[in-house]
Amino acid sequence: MSEQNRKYNVAVAGATGAVGGAMLDVLERLDFPINELRLLASERSVGKKLKFREQEIPVQLLSKDAFAGIEIALFSAGAARSLEFASAAAAAGAVVIDNSSAFRMDDEIPLVVPEVNPHAIARYTKRGIIANPNCSTIQMLVALKPIHDRAGIKRIVVSTYQAVSGTGAKAIAELEAQVKAYAAGEPLQNNVYPHQIAFNCLPHIDSFLDNGYTKEEMKMVNETRKIFEDQTIGVTATTVRVPVFYGHSESVNIETAKKISAAEVKELLATAPGVKLVDEPSLSIYPLALDCAGKLETLVGRIREDESIENGINLWVVADNILKGAALNAVQIAEIVVRDYL
Repeated sequence: MSEQNRKYNVAVAGATGAVGGAMLDVLERLDFPINELRLLASERSVGKKLKFREQEIPVQLLSKDAFAGIEIALFSAGAARSLEFASAAAAAGAVVIDNSSAFRMDDEIPLVVPEVNPHAIARYTKRGIIANPNCSTIQMLVALKPIHDRAGIKRIVVSTYQAVSGTGAKAIAELEAQVKAYAAGEPLQNNVYPHQIAFNCLPHIDSFLDNGYTKEEMKMVNETRKIFEDQTIGVTATTVRVPVFYGHSESVNIETAKKISAAEVKELLATAPGVKLVDEPSLSIYPLALDCAGKLETLVGRIREDESIENGINLWVVADNILKGAALNAVQIAEIVVRDYL
């Protein structure tokens, strides 16, 4: 258990990336108790200075020797670098919170959404690593947890509409360039995606597997079962990349074990942690990707009963994929670690 007013030595691996930068913003917004902040990145970023709490902090080289004295290590440098450096950080005494896919399905490593399964954090001691789930899984389960607790979810059918920022800075630039080229009547170039993304929808996120699903779709299936600690839940997903810069949207259909009305779901979600109910369709008020950018909450609306089955509910779920889908979730895990375990 942490002492009151104690401060911690924190490292951010991948500090110069989009999620790394968002981690710095969230650490500042949530007033995380930091003694030393160590910014780590690849060789090309060494010496670059990033602003944090009115200070300019130079970026250091991400290496296996970079974690001496660090107590919390936030990783957002990609799966390959996590596999290379996370165990070294843990061996140096840091609790690693990893945002990549490297450790999510490792049975020895907890996969955590703080509003859903904070108790799982206790198992971090096995390897010194906690995994952050996929962005689309996080926001869906924040919305579904209160319903699952009340009525028991048997099956989930989800279709996602995911922003290009989920791919990275090059994808953002590609969408912007294509929109400008289209407006100017010039040919559109695509390098990041296999097809034009401007004014288009691509039902293709990550690579295709032998079962016809993409890796992104199967992440949602497998991560949901692991986080809910229930391998019997039926989950099927279709993930789609859309021409939106920030904010993932999801159409979620669930079948519950017990009957629950739309009114009851709204009542549950109105006070659920991490959720903001945005559901006045008669006034054209419902969650929008445009409205979620920069927000810490997961927005939920369009709640209605599925009239095609006995115990069905439909929801529309929107969140900032860089914040709740990545940086915020990681820092929230860190808050629990320092509060309850260090």
